[in-house]
Amino acid sequence: MVRGHIRKRGKDSWTIVLSMGHDPATGKRRQQWVSVKGTKKDAERKLSELLHQVDRGEFLKPTKNTLADFLEQWLSIYVAPNLSPRTAEGYSQIIHGHLIPALGNILLGELKPEHLQRYYSEKLSSGRIDGKGGLSHRTIRHHHVTLHDALQHAVKWGLIGRNPADAVESPRYQTPERKILDENDVRILLSAAQSTPYYALFYMALFTGMRRSELLALRWDDIDLDLAQISVSRTLHQLSDRTIVFRPPKTAKGRRTIALPPSAALVLREHREKQELAGCQLGKTVGEYELVFSKPDGTPLLPDAVTHAWIKLVRRAGFSGVRFHDARHSHASLMLKAGVHPKIVQERLGHASIQITLDTYSHITPGLQAAAAERFDECFRADQTPTANTVPGKTG
Repeated sequence: MVRGHIRKRGKDSWTIVLSMGHDPATGKRRQQWVSVKGTKKDAERKLSELLHQVDRGEFLKPTKNTLADFLEQWLSIYVAPNLSPRTAEGYSQIIHGHLIPALGNILLGELKPEHLQRYYSEKLSSGRIDGKGGLSHRTIRHHHVTLHDALQHAVKWGLIGRNPADAVESPRYQTPERKILDENDVRILLSAAQSTPYYALFYMALFTGMRRSELLALRWDDIDLDLAQISVSRTLHQLSDRTIVFRPPKTAKGRRTIALPPSAALVLREHREKQELAGCQLGKTVGEYELVFSKPDGTPLLPDAVTHAWIKLVRRAGFSGVRFHDARHSHASLMLKAGVHPKIVQERLGHASIQITLDTYSHITPGLQAAAAERFDECFRADQTPTANTVPGKTG
């Protein structure tokens, strides 16, 4: 049986000595020493906690690594090689701008749920780097997700026994209401877009449900106008230093083929003709590997510039609060209302699972179910009198 005892080191300082049994190779007795600051009762509570960890197989030898040491290591050996540059940059900004300054000096093995709960509370009231108030609930949730993900890797790597973020609830926030465009709204918006250089891009966003990053990364080689389909195989992102990077989609489902409506294929043919004409004027040939949506010289469109153009367009068309990403939501909603199976909608959008599609568009489900119930009832109209051969239990 594992035993332990407490020794006094100095004023408000104690040493816990755990007996870890005998080394199976040498037969020598093994001990683990843990330092504790506080009263004797604090040390006794710590001893009880450590013995409990040992009994459950969760005890890990304390290390001198701080949370800052671990987070830097996590960024370099996991985040940078495995995640997109945009995601890695976001994690780095949260870690270096907030987590390390506030929590970095705490030893990794001594990080407690109360440390995180206090951190969230303080950031809500006065967390902005410029000192002008607190951070939003949504931003704090991003901090929580980042820290939880990092600490989960610390558990997998055997650095800590359990994830302290599991015992903490991040501040809740209300998901912004999505602005869904109906058929008439789409017509109005596209009519207003015809006089802009972004008409084909906005048309494709509304008629395919593709993400902004996917649309801006499209090359003509990804499009088969004869078969009327698009192959999505990469995304475009701009980093804070204005560098443009191309990356594969985040998930396997993100790599997909999307069937084009005939009208969208026609819009793309016209867009290609205009692009080739502009290229001739600049002495430039539009090749198969050129970007579909680009500046006149063939360089990538900047994501923020596209978003600003969209905002100006929707305001001019008389709409408010309609984000570029709402074009994607509108496409999915209109397809579901038209009776398209959710599985097909999932495949078009590139969702990892059909559950994500159903959860995201649950506001449409009641109407779909009501329509389905009515269609089922049509199979049993009152004027259809059953015959003897169709009544259960009856024989001719």
